[in-house]
Amino acid sequence: IRDYYIARLKKEMPDKIRINGTMENRLPGNANISFKGIEASEVIFKLDEKNICVSSGSACSSVNSEPSHVLTAIGVPEEYLKCAIRTTFGDNNTFREVDYLINNLKKIII
Repeated sequence: IRDYYIARLKKEMPDKIRINGTMENRLPGNANISFKGIEASEVIFKLDEKNICVSSGSACSSVNSEPSHVLTAIGVPEEYLKCAIRTTFGDNNTFREVDYLINNLKKIII
């Protein structure tokens, strides 16, 4: 599911996204993507209106509004730090849900 999500983003919004981290060293259901030109808080708010839950940081730092120290440490450029969204997929997520997420992201980002 995660790989499908990333592949669709790369295909449909190649100039609007930055994948943070490597594909080799990441949790199986985790995707951390920065969306060019929009703050994470705005994306989160608009997705929440569509009953889509995402985060702008790790679960253990969800109350902190500072850019992720992990993203900073792995060299994410400053202009992408405040527009990073963490999406986590589990066994119960479907391709249809990912399609719904992508369609809504496109309305917000593009």
